Amino acid sequence: MTGVRGNTAPGVWPVPTPCRVLGIETSCDETAAAVVVDGSDVLSSVVSSQTDLHARFGGVVPEIASRAHLDLLTPVVAEALVEAGVDGSNVGAVAATSGPGLIGSLLVGLSAAKALALVWDVPFVGVNHLEAHLFAAFLEDPDLEPPLVVLLVSGGHTMLVAMEGHGRYRLLGQTIDDAAGEAFDKVARFLGLGYPGGPAIDAQATGGDPQAVPFPRSMIEDGHDFSFSGLKTAVITHVRKHPDQPVADVAASFQEAVVDVLVAKARRAAGEIGARGLCLAGGVAANSRLRARVFDACIEDGLQPFVPSPSLCTDNAAMVAAAAWWRLQADGPTPLDAGAQPNLALPLA
Repeated sequence: MTGVRGNTAPGVWPVPTPCRVLGIETSCDETAAAVVVDGSDVLSSVVSSQTDLHARFGGVVPEIASRAHLDLLTPVVAEALVEAGVDGSNVGAVAATSGPGLIGSLLVGLSAAKALALVWDVPFVGVNHLEAHLFAAFLEDPDLEPPLVVLLVSGGHTMLVAMEGHGRYRLLGQTIDDAAGEAFDKVARFLGLGYPGGPAIDAQATGGDPQAVPFPRSMIEDGHDFSFSGLKTAVITHVRKHPDQPVADVAASFQEAVVDVLVAKARRAAGEIGARGLCLAGGVAANSRLRARVFDACIEDGLQPFVPSPSLCTDNAAMVAAAAWWRLQADGPTPLDAGAQPNLALPLA
């Protein structure tokens, strides 16, 4: 095999067994590398977070992120290879996130992956970041049976996806304004809780009353799309009118409003498509309240729940390698002249 052959007809690429895929993730502010065998056996997964670099700015600064990836990627890849006990002689393919994400950050990972694929004479696979999140569930539970509803919630995306099989997706709904993770970050910043906002709100909420403030549940009964901008504004307006309200109560009430909407829409979507299970994906899937509520809802509705480990919720390269293994079989290698696509959409059936 060679990394310069380009695509072949679907389903005919001769993927060796076992196939060790080196995955690289640099779509935003996590520098990650992992080695995964045959799409499910994780030999290593290394993530270097840039949170400290961006915290004082209250969010990710694209230029700082891309420069940090340049410094961190080589040692992260080296650590992943050593931890997995592999090298260029027994890696079957190299994959990297091609989009969506920050253009500068994406280019760092893509360039490195293409170079390694050329040097090692193995296929290169460009991976859709959103699709990779869908594959995270199968790393820990390969026996999940479609059809599934996947609630993908992160700083940049909030969407409900019907997963009818690998590579067969239908978009059921998405946010029309702020993503859930973006709302967490903005509210946390306003409350003075720091960055990233999701973990900060979650921690504060444990000591608060989720019923203290009746924040709105926007569009909770309207279709499958989401809106969190109005909720963010409601929090700001309430705090300005009631500056003595305990921060823990505000955080808990805000979090409960977000979770109520996410869970209600996911349950309704699962029922409408006849899903066997409900999966969480994305960084907000690490939220403790959301995880607990999804488990409870699945038990009540007779659905198979899947909530990934926190390390697989946030951006990581194991999910990239898993998605790449399947895409390599289905589509063959990605041409080496393929570029970064910062606005890449989820491939829909």
